[in-house]
Amino acid sequence: MTTIHLTHGEPVAAALRQALDANGRTDRVVALPDDLTVGPLRDIDEASDRGAAQRAAFWQGLDNEPETLTELLTARDCAALVALEADDSNVVIWHTNAASDQLTLRRICYRLRNAPQRLNEVRLADSDVAGDAAVERLRARLPDAAPISVLRITRLALEWQETKFANGETRHWHDNTFTSGTWADLDQSIVAILGAAHEPWLAPAAITAALRSFDADATVCERIVLWRLHELAAAGELGLRDDMSAARALTQPPASPASPASPASMAATHVPAPPSLPR
Repeated sequence: MTTIHLTHGEPVAAALRQALDANGRTDRVVALPDDLTVGPLRDIDEASDRGAAQRAAFWQGLDNEPETLTELLTARDCAALVALEADDSNVVIWHTNAASDQLTLRRICYRLRNAPQRLNEVRLADSDVAGDAAVERLRARLPDAAPISVLRITRLALEWQETKFANGETRHWHDNTFTSGTWADLDQSIVAILGAAHEPWLAPAAITAALRSFDADATVCERIVLWRLHELAAAGELGLRDDMSAARALTQPPASPASPASPASMAATHVPAPPSLPR
């Protein structure tokens, strides 16, 4: 019987394919790259595909484009899971303790909960999938695939259902528990980071990295941060510039938010609240 290996991210899937090839194995590797830590989830597993359409619309709204790469990835994930349910191959889920990996693990367990004998896992450390040695590390872990107990599959499937029902705007993974958050929570963290920064301007990539230090449970990607920066700029909470090089030379925010720019060139700055008038 063949084996299908599942990962959350395509980079891990690519490294795993190389690891399997080095061992002379022809197992299939499927990546499920949709970032489940953000956006609507409630009906994502419905047969009518209504939830997938809602989720695709969420990603589309971030870019204001008729069709985006992430929208396609959402549809691809759903199609891959449908095909997986119709298959009878053994499945190995490779996952770290990252929120996105843990959500993917729970979703797979939910979808295959009626075939628990097929489900196996390899638990990875972040260091296993980082750097140039990832292929060799994954190759060394190939024998570590172990069955997931029926009791654990049931618990993980239930946790996935609870997370879907909560349908938060963001999801945080802390102490082996998922909690829901809001865009307002994320916005508050972004504004706090900009307000405390030593540099007058920060690039979106720097803000994304700072979020992980500011809030260990914040795992949002740069694309989400970029979207929130535009929303905050539109609300007058911060200033944006198209040119990071010019931004570094400035100490004052622009009079009005700049037009959308690429993450590589954009810079954001905190806009102080106006002083209150004397009574």
